[in-house]
Amino acid sequence: MRLLVALLLCVVGLSQSTLQTGAPRSPLPHDAYIWQRLWTPQVIAAAQRSADLVRTWRVLVAEADSTGHWIKVNVPWDALQVTGRPIVAVVRIDGRLDDARMPALLDRITAALADRPAAVSGLEIDFDCATAKLVGYAAFLEALRARLPATLKLSITALPTWMNSPALERLAPPLDELVLQVHAVDDPHRGLFDPGQAERWVHAFARRIPRPIRVALPAYDVRVTWRSDGRLASVEGERPLLTGAAPGETLRASPQAILAFLHALRRDAPDSLAGIVWFRLPTDSDRHAWSFETWRAVVTNRLPPATLSATLVATDNPALWTVTLANDGGVDAMAPRQVRLDPNCTLADGANGFRLVDGAPLSLQGAGGRLRPHESRVIGWARCTEPQRHLDVAS
Repeated sequence: MRLLVALLLCVVGLSQSTLQTGAPRSPLPHDAYIWQRLWTPQVIAAAQRSADLVRTWRVLVAEADSTGHWIKVNVPWDALQVTGRPIVAVVRIDGRLDDARMPALLDRITAALADRPAAVSGLEIDFDCATAKLVGYAAFLEALRARLPATLKLSITALPTWMNSPALERLAPPLDELVLQVHAVDDPHRGLFDPGQAERWVHAFARRIPRPIRVALPAYDVRVTWRSDGRLASVEGERPLLTGAAPGETLRASPQAILAFLHALRRDAPDSLAGIVWFRLPTDSDRHAWSFETWRAVVTNRLPPATLSATLVATDNPALWTVTLANDGGVDAMAPRQVRLDPNCTLADGANGFRLVDGAPLSLQGAGGRLRPHESRVIGWARCTEPQRHLDVAS
C-alpha cells in the first residue's frame, strides 16, 4: 500500500502540543486490508480464520497506475462473504497520476461498484495526493460522493504530510471517515514505524478533521535498497523484486512496539478515534508479513515473550555439527545478530545469511530476520570436540 511513493515522503513541521482527549476507552475495533491482487487459496483461508478478529474487511478491488491504466482485481465475493463481515471496497490511485486523468476515474469507480454484493457497505479511496494538490483532490471527492448511493459510506486513506496544508479541512465534507496511515510515510532511513511520532500524528490530525478516524498500522516488513548516493532505489514488499545483491536493509514493524502504541491509544486518544486498520492481512505464503499467530496475539493483547534457541545438532560425522536456530514459542522471534559457538569448536562456517566471525570463541553473525512459530533454520556448521549443545545468542 503506497510503499515506494509513501516512503519517499518526508514529514516535517507537525505540532506536538498536548490535546484534550477522552477517558481511557475499551479496546478499539480492528479492520484489515486484503491487498493481494491474486486471491490464492492461502488468502481465502487467511480471511476465514481471521474473521473473529475483524470488524470489517477493506478489500482492494481496482487500481489506476501512473498512466491512468485501470486494473481490476478478481475478488471471490462469495468466499469472502462466508466470513460474515462487512466489506469496504478500496480503489488505489497512483499518486503520480496526472490531474487531467482524474475525472475519467469517476466513471470507472462507479462502474466497478455497480455489481458489488450487499456486504459492501463502503468505498475507500487510497490516493497519495501531493499536499499541494489537496484542493483538487477535495473537488474530486465531492464529485465522487455525488455519484455514489447515499447508503454507501465514503472514506479515504490520509497521510500525515497533509497536516502542512491549510486546505486539509476541505477534504472532510464528503467523507464519512478517514484512515490515517502512520507507517511507511517518513524518511526510510528512520524506519518503518515510530510509535511516538505516530501518536502525535493521530492527535494532530484529529484536531484538524471533524470526522471519525481509524489508524492504519503495519503487520509487515519491507526491504529497501539504496543507490550509491544514498537515495532510495527500490522497495520490496508484497512482491519480490529482482534487485540482486544491491545494498539494502529490511525495515521491520516490531509487534512489541505496535502493541505499546495500542496501549497508548487506549490510555489517551482523541474522541474521534474509531478504530484500527491493519495492513495487511497475514497469510501463510507472505514471508514479509507477521505470522497469523503473532498478529492474533497483538490484536488480542496477549503477546508472549519470544522463545529462541541455538543448538549444535549431531551429524553422522562425530566431530561435525550443524548449528541450528529454533523458535520454540507461539509467536514470531527475531533471529539473533550473533551466535557464539562452544570453545571446543575449532572450525566453522555460516549458512543462510550467517557468516563466520573469528575470535575466542568462534561465532556466527547474521543480518537478523524472523522465524515463525516452531520454525527452525540451519545457520552453519562447526567442527567440535565434546561441545556443549546449547549456544549463547546475542541480539
